[in-house]
Amino acid sequence: MSSNRNLPFIAAFAGMISVQSGAAFAKTLFPLVGSDGVAALRLGISAIVLLAIFRPWNRRSDIPWPSMMLYGVILALMNLLIYRAFSYIPVSIAISIEVMGPLLAALLTSRQKSDFLWITLSALAMVLLAAGDVKGEIDLRGVGFSLAAAMFWGLYVIIGRRVSGGGGRSVAIGMTIAAVIAVPPGVIQAGTALFSPGVLLVGFSVAVLSSMLPFLLDMYAMRWLPSRVFGVLLSGSPAVSAIAGWLVLHETLSLIQCAGIACVMAACAGCALFSRQRTAS
Repeated sequence: MSSNRNLPFIAAFAGMISVQSGAAFAKTLFPLVGSDGVAALRLGISAIVLLAIFRPWNRRSDIPWPSMMLYGVILALMNLLIYRAFSYIPVSIAISIEVMGPLLAALLTSRQKSDFLWITLSALAMVLLAAGDVKGEIDLRGVGFSLAAAMFWGLYVIIGRRVSGGGGRSVAIGMTIAAVIAVPPGVIQAGTALFSPGVLLVGFSVAVLSSMLPFLLDMYAMRWLPSRVFGVLLSGSPAVSAIAGWLVLHETLSLIQCAGIACVMAACAGCALFSRQRTAS
């Protein structure tokens, strides 16, 4: 029984690792197709594959269509905005700002005093990440796009839980709605380069890592974890994105920024430990 209770936590962490690794690989395509082009590849390919696998039209869904439409719109805007942020600032910095969205969702739904400690640690991490910008790599345009993406990531945690009962079918429908929104600006920006074999191959890898696998894992995790727990667990994203950015993009952090990453990891571990104890009781 205890192993079954751990599965939602494992799914949430696995999804986080997958999506941040995909983000780093996605940035390698920016010189070829731009940020909107990468978002179009990620969402468009994901939608095609997920529709083929789950065939949501074959089953009647109990999920209200307004919630599904909102879920799809949120996915599209979350992707378009965060990729634009990547164009101006390092991946780990953008994710560190974006994670404030789920943290705010956790704060608004929290009923446990201990959760405020983990949120405070995560907020301190954001300050340290900004204070350690010794290379002057933080562009205000990237910060603005990250803040906008943060708002939609917070909404994703809340709305995603509403549609999580549909499992993979919800992800397939939501991804299709998101693709309808994101593909046109991507095609306008990238043109025919979007359909070259090399770009499509990397785009498929990004789609698997950044959308198909993590969002399916998220559906499972959000079905069993409270929104506040899922939101604070995502505070580990800056740590994972920093490692991925270093390995794939050779982006580095200062010692002060590393201290910020340590604060995020402490918040993530604390939330997982104490929420697990509460769900076990």
